Amino acid sequence: MQDVETILQNKILLASLIACFSAQGLKVIIELIRHRKINFRFFMSTGGMPSSHSALVGALATGVGLTKGWESAEFAIASLFAVIVMYDAAGVRQAAGKQARILNQLLDEFLHDAHHLNAEERLKELLGHTPFQVLVGLAWGIGISVLAFPVL
Repeated sequence: MQDVETILQNKILLASLIACFSAQGLKVIIELIRHRKINFRFFMSTGGMPSSHSALVGALATGVGLTKGWESAEFAIASLFAVIVMYDAAGVRQAAGKQARILNQLLDEFLHDAHHLNAEERLKELLGHTPFQVLVGLAWGIGISVLAFPVL
């Protein structure tokens, strides 16, 4: 039980999780503003504005920099990890989403009644992020980490 208490006192972990979950919450708010209805599926979805993956790794790298020092090996590792995650979010996963969109369109054309397929039979198209969504997520994560550290 003492290990759980120790984990919950980890400022870097807490700031990173706060950044990630609050970015997911922002997706719900942004969808509410855009479409004037609450859609809680965005709280658990991938893709969209802002990138919660970028927020998480941005807060992680910032937290490591604040605690271990900007010149530390730990900050270098966390920063490189963040770059890889953000590249994946904006590159590989966005490309997979585009491929899913094309495959769904092919299904629609090939099967005239493809729009009757349920959501589980169609490929998920919103997988990745635009570079702007990644940058906003990164900025959100850095901001959360900087603001949360004095409080945590």
